[in-house]
Amino acid sequence: MNTYTLASLAAYFLLMVAIGIYAWAKTRADSSGYLLAGRNLGPAVTALSAGASDMSGWLLLGLPGALFASGLVEAWIAIGLTAGAALNWIIVAPRLREQTERLGDALTIPQFLANRFPEAGTLLRVTSAVIIVGFFTVYTASGMVGGGKLFETAFAGALPVAGMSDYMVGILLTAGIVLVYTMIGGFLAVSLTDFVQGVIMMSALVIMPLVILTGTEPGTLAARPPEGFLSLTHGASLIGIISAVTWGLGYFGQPHIIVRFMAIDKVENVPLAGWICMIWMVISLVGAVAVGLSGRVYADTHGPVVEDPETIFILLAQILFHPAVTGFLYAALLAAIMSTISSQLLVSSSSLTEDFYRLFLRRNATEAEAVNIGRLCVALVAGAALVIAADPDSEVLGLVSNAWAGFGAAFGPLILLALTWERMTGAGAVAGLVTGAAVVAGWIALGWNKALLGGPGLYEIVPGFAASLLAILVVSRLTAPRKAQV
Repeated sequence: MNTYTLASLAAYFLLMVAIGIYAWAKTRADSSGYLLAGRNLGPAVTALSAGASDMSGWLLLGLPGALFASGLVEAWIAIGLTAGAALNWIIVAPRLREQTERLGDALTIPQFLANRFPEAGTLLRVTSAVIIVGFFTVYTASGMVGGGKLFETAFAGALPVAGMSDYMVGILLTAGIVLVYTMIGGFLAVSLTDFVQGVIMMSALVIMPLVILTGTEPGTLAARPPEGFLSLTHGASLIGIISAVTWGLGYFGQPHIIVRFMAIDKVENVPLAGWICMIWMVISLVGAVAVGLSGRVYADTHGPVVEDPETIFILLAQILFHPAVTGFLYAALLAAIMSTISSQLLVSSSSLTEDFYRLFLRRNATEAEAVNIGRLCVALVAGAALVIAADPDSEVLGLVSNAWAGFGAAFGPLILLALTWERMTGAGAVAGLVTGAAVVAGWIALGWNKALLGGPGLYEIVPGFAASLLAILVVSRLTAPRKAQV
C-alpha cells in the first residue's frame, strides 16, 4: 500500500475524530442536544446530512456494481429514489419538523407516534423501537460489509493483524472510527461529519467517470458496450422495473433520514434544504451510474478481471489515479459507509434509551445519565452489527434492500398518514406498523423477492407498503380516534 494513500486515509480519519471532538464541545449535555443537536441545524448541513446518511456504501459499491453487471436497466433504482426523495422533502419534512416539536417536543420517531396517538402510546413506542433496532442492526451491518470489502480489495496485507483477515480488519477499523465520533459528539458530530462526507462523496463520483471517459483512447468506450448494455429496458420485465422504481417508497419510512427533518432550525428553511439535497443527490446518482457503465466498458477493453462487481469503484481507484488521489477516493467510499452507519447507530441508540430505558427502567433518569446510556447503546448495536457483517460473502445491496424495504413498509404509510390524515387512530397505526414489517419479513422468507410464479421476484417493499397502507385505513375507519397529546 502506497504511503500517499495511507496518508490520505489517515488525514480523513483524523478529520472525522476532530469533528467529533468539536461537536462534543458545542453540544448541550442533555438528550435534546445529544440526539437532535438542539433542533438547530442549518439548511446546508441538514441537506447533506440527510443525503449522505441515506446513500451509504451502496452508492459507491452496490449501485455501480449492479450497473457494471447488468447495464443501464439498473438505473431504474436511481430514478425511483430521486422521485421518492423529492416527495419526502415536500410532504414529510415540513410537517414532521412542525408536529414533532408541537406534540410534546418528541426526540425520536417512536415518541412522536406515541404523542400523536396517545391511546396506543406505549405499544407504539415499544413496537416501533423494536423494528428500528432490529432492521438498523442489519442495515448497519451492510455498511460494515462495505468497509470490509474496501480493505479486502485495496489494502491486502497492508495492515497485518495476526489471525485476522483483511476483511475483518476493515470492518473493525470502520466501526471503530464511527464509534469514536458518534459516541463523543452525538447528533451534531454525525451531522457535521455527514456534511463533509457528502462533499467528498459527490466529488469522487464526478471525478472518476470523467477520468474514465476522457483518459482512454478516443472512441474506445463508445465502440465496445455489450448488446443492450445502454438500454433502460433491455432484458427488463414489468415486475423488475416496478421493483426498482418502488425503492423510492422507502424514503417516507427511513428513521435515519427523516430524523434530520426534526433537527433543522426552522420550518421555513426546509425548502432550501430540500433543493440543496436534491441537487447533491442527482449529481451523486448520475455519477454512480456513470461509474458502473464506464467501468464495465473500461474493464472489457483494458482489464482488469472483476470477480466482484461491487468492487469496481475500488479497482478503478487503484488503476487510474495517483496514490494520493486513490486515498481520497477510498475516503469517499468510507465517507459513504460511515455517514450511514453513524446515523443508524444514533437512531437505534435513541430508541433504546428513550423508548426502553427511560420508559420502563428509569423514568426519572437524569439528562447526563440518559446521554451516557445512549453512548452505551451505540456500542451495543455496533457489536450486534459486527456479528452479522462477519460473513465475507454478504452483499451490500442485498442487505440494504432488505432493511430499506422493512423500514419503508413498516413506517412509510404510518408517517405519511400520521402527518396528513387527522382521522387516523392509534389502533390503525399499530396495525400498519406490524403488518408492514410482517409482510416484508414473510415475503423475504418465502423467497418471493427473488422468484414469483415462475418469473422474476417482486421487491418486498411493494406488498409490504400496500398491506400496511390498507391496514391503517381499514382499522382506523373501524376505531375511534383520540386527541393527540399537546
